Amino acid sequence: MRISQCLFTTLKEAPADAEVASHALMVRAGFLEKLTAGVYVYGPLLWRVLRKIETIVREEHDKAGCLELLMPALQPKEIWVESGRWERYVKDGILYHFEDGRGREVCLGPTHEEVITTFVRGRVTSYKQLPVTLYQIQTKFRDEIRPRFGLMRGREFVMKDAYSFDATAEAMAASYERMREVYRAIFRRCGLRFTPVLADAGAIGGSGSEEFMVDADTGEDAIAVCRATGYAANVEKAVSRISAPPAAPAEVAMHKESTPKARSVDDLRKLFPDLPAERMLKTVLYRATFEDREQVVAVMARGDREVNEVKLLNHLGALKVELADEALVRKATGAAPGFAGPIGLADDVRVLADQSVEGVQGFLCGGNETDTHWLDVWFGRDLPQPETVDLGLVKAGDRTVEGDGEIEITRGIEVGHIFQLGTKYSAAMGATFADEGGQLQPFHMGCYGIGVSRVAASAIEQNHDEAGMIWPLPIAPYTVMLIQMRPDDEVQTALAQELHDTLEAEGIDVLWDDRKLGAGAKFKDADLVGIPLRVVVGRDAGERRIEWKTRTGGDAEALSADEVLPRVQAAVAAAQAS
Repeated sequence: MRISQCLFTTLKEAPADAEVASHALMVRAGFLEKLTAGVYVYGPLLWRVLRKIETIVREEHDKAGCLELLMPALQPKEIWVESGRWERYVKDGILYHFEDGRGREVCLGPTHEEVITTFVRGRVTSYKQLPVTLYQIQTKFRDEIRPRFGLMRGREFVMKDAYSFDATAEAMAASYERMREVYRAIFRRCGLRFTPVLADAGAIGGSGSEEFMVDADTGEDAIAVCRATGYAANVEKAVSRISAPPAAPAEVAMHKESTPKARSVDDLRKLFPDLPAERMLKTVLYRATFEDREQVVAVMARGDREVNEVKLLNHLGALKVELADEALVRKATGAAPGFAGPIGLADDVRVLADQSVEGVQGFLCGGNETDTHWLDVWFGRDLPQPETVDLGLVKAGDRTVEGDGEIEITRGIEVGHIFQLGTKYSAAMGATFADEGGQLQPFHMGCYGIGVSRVAASAIEQNHDEAGMIWPLPIAPYTVMLIQMRPDDEVQTALAQELHDTLEAEGIDVLWDDRKLGAGAKFKDADLVGIPLRVVVGRDAGERRIEWKTRTGGDAEALSADEVLPRVQAAVAAAQAS
């Protein structure tokens, strides 16, 4: 393809709202055009990238025996009510929902569990038809409150979602393992460095959830990893063994201490320099929203630990948890924020404790009175031990649960998520099959998602420099950038045409820069667009000599034109083998 025949434009400056490299570079290179917040036009070059990613996704799914279909983006409210998810998604504020012209409430699909369950329950009636795995590549819609990072967190995006249906939990687990390997193959073929991590199932539900994280310093997600043991989990899900609390002090009666303006652990350390943070127990108040009510929940944690709100949400079975505002704190404690404690809370407040408080005695806690804390408090003597579960956020330096390794915190970009759903949707929606004994049983389901447009953005986050993008060869918009230095030179044109046609005939896509621009502008654009292999036809064209260079760096080489095809083929083979 000649650039002169393309809608090819580049910008010198990044857009003002670009916070990450992938967003800035794709806009500058003409890959992406913002229509409104979180909604983009995919330019021709980006669309080529997405099609290559989709091809890899299709090939690996088809190889594993999955069947492709296409489901509608527009979905009726009724099937979401059947599954029990309508209210949660509406309250979370991410569901695009509205009335159609006949007054029926519908939504634009953020996901398709309800649709696929409806489809399968009308077609699969016997265990003899199982297992079956269906997938689609489709646009999804989620009304993100703060769309950001370009394609990383948009309101409209391209996603692959697959769903497996099995007769038993054991068979579902086998399908899950097979899809895990499919995902590994896909991301390897896309040229990404990735880490599978244990994850929270979130609003999708089920168990056995894992995320596939592309390793990137700019990633939104924090990951807890242990290099020694191989443990890896999203921090929302991660567990660890924390240091033991200090030995209990001599037992004395609890008493109030004046703590003016001491609203945080740091403030209290200044007032009580000899009291370790491990013996300061903070009490954090939350508003928990359920389908039928709201409740104030107080969570105790050691002063050196933080509350994991995802674990709290899951433990409560709530639709949402959020930090209590000042008015709610004052109502529950009778004090200003920063002085909440477990003693003397309002009767309707549910008190929980993170497991970090176990074994802590003679501690300091809020006094539920402004500018006041209790000191030398003992569980069992001064107050009962609250319901105590793992509600803590892991941090760097924690030991793994087995104690064999040390946790470190890295960052990543989620590009895939797989779930063992079990019978969550099939049981709720009456999707059953007849087993060998003729008894009706709910399907055991799995769910598997890949953010196709996120994969493209993640590849750039992992592969770029100050000059521009560096595409992994398997998903690059073109394999070869052919730069003709002087388009008005007939000898150069003849050689460039020959190389273009030879490579294209072998199935190698070429972007031919035949513009009447200076060398500097062409090389800058080539670096920005990031096509992996570069062939320059210049002053030595009469001797059938060209310049060869890769986008990943290194010195340029002078080659015979006859060496170009085998050199490109070797690079493609190496990328496929890695």
